[in-house]
Amino acid sequence: MYLDAEKKKEIFAKHGGSDANTGSAEGQIALFTYRISHLTEHLKKNRKDYGTQRALQLMVGKRRSLLDYLKNKDIARYRAIVKELGLRR
Repeated sequence: MYLDAEKKKEIFAKHGGSDANTGSAEGQIALFTYRISHLTEHLKKNRKDYGTQRALQLMVGKRRSLLDYLKNKDIARYRAIVKELGLRR
């Protein structure tokens, strides 16, 4: 599987502060970004997989909501995570 427990811990440790802090907005945004990039690659090969396409759209929307929340709460953290992940915004 592309996303196991060790990979999740690594993502949360890098972006969330610690691997136990799974509720931080930065950690969740980083996890969504990882999953979105994986599904994007899958859809490049399987362009008629509409279930995955819908899941990808929902995931992008959730990440967008988290980014909006972080932008309204703390603009410095928002700018840092956007720059770190290389998101267009």
